[in-house]
Amino acid sequence: MDVSKILAELKAEREQIEEAILSLERLARGRGTKRGRPPTWMASETPVVKRRGRPPGSKNKTQTAPPNTSAVAS
Repeated sequence: MDVSKILAELKAEREQIEEAILSLERLARGRGTKRGRPPTWMASETPVVKRRGRPPGSKNKTQTAPPNTSAVAS
């Protein structure tokens, strides 16, 4: 291989690496200030499974009937 060809390939790789580093730095810098839903490619790896029904500790629980004390007459 020709030395000048190797140098040209290495310079092209270096430019690609520098562009990748710059884009990652921009992403890391701007990530904390944005609001709202992140893009799908940036979302977490594991999806959150939503449960159906009332959450535990809900105040709207079914009430049980109090014991009938009026039926016991002396």
